[in-house]
Amino acid sequence: MKASALVVASEAGISAAAALLASGGVVALPTETVYGLGASALDPAACARIFEAKDRPLSDPLIVHLPGIDWFDVLADASPVARELAARFWPGPLTLVLPRKDIVPDIVTAGQETVAVRMSAHPVFQAVLQAFGKPLAAPSANRFGRISPTSAADVLAELGDRIPLILDGGPCLHGVESTIVLVRDGELHILRHGPITAGELAAFGPVRAGVAGISAPGSLASHYAPRTPLVIGDPTPAPRTGLLAWSASGDGFECVEFLSRTQDLREAASNLYAGMRRLDGAGLDRILAEPVPEHGLGAAIMERLRKAAAR
Repeated sequence: MKASALVVASEAGISAAAALLASGGVVALPTETVYGLGASALDPAACARIFEAKDRPLSDPLIVHLPGIDWFDVLADASPVARELAARFWPGPLTLVLPRKDIVPDIVTAGQETVAVRMSAHPVFQAVLQAFGKPLAAPSANRFGRISPTSAADVLAELGDRIPLILDGGPCLHGVESTIVLVRDGELHILRHGPITAGELAAFGPVRAGVAGISAPGSLASHYAPRTPLVIGDPTPAPRTGLLAWSASGDGFECVEFLSRTQDLREAASNLYAGMRRLDGAGLDRILAEPVPEHGLGAAIMERLRKAAAR
């Protein structure tokens, strides 16, 4: 495939993206979390192109993004609790895992009887969805298991020779993927931590850990990983080591990327992947990641760091 065209998210760019999607193609485009690689969720052949471009195993399900709330009942059986969550957090960075309808292709759900659905709050993603008029399957626009992209330049570096179009909508707001919640029997099981925290979810029912037998995007032990070995620990300088810093000064390290100089967890989340990517490109022998407090959004950051370290 020829190299990607990187297109500004203008009216013409959005129309070009919608036309490519309508022809069964794939398009990289921004969400409020990370950049996604989209294809028609109801077209199995188009979805297969996502797996091919990412080198993604078919056992890893895709998230389906809805053009509007009217698609909710078309794709999934939504309980009253799921509807309350959607009313509160959509559009936004919450993915709900629910019993699927027959219209959803098996390739999207990895053969499971559940489907993961959400509505993105990013205006460019919404504009493409409205122009296309159907749901999009859209995992992160990177090679499988690698650092997720938070800018169009990141996508170009990852998939530039594998996909035809990247829609540039600027940097992503949150910088980590959506929270994934399985809604079952009135309980909320967090399958992946993200911008919507356990504390925010607790108002809608008991919050539990993940549940056995349900596979969700990003659930493998190793994920979000740089090529350079990454370890989590206290910031002790060592030769040819870079630091992903939370509160340390970074003195004595070859390279330093600060998650947040003011120890703001939301800023840290938005800087996480970009900082990891820069350290990964610095020719180091090792990246040392300083742990962050594991409350609120810190749970999502530490979840990503542990998966990045589990190579």
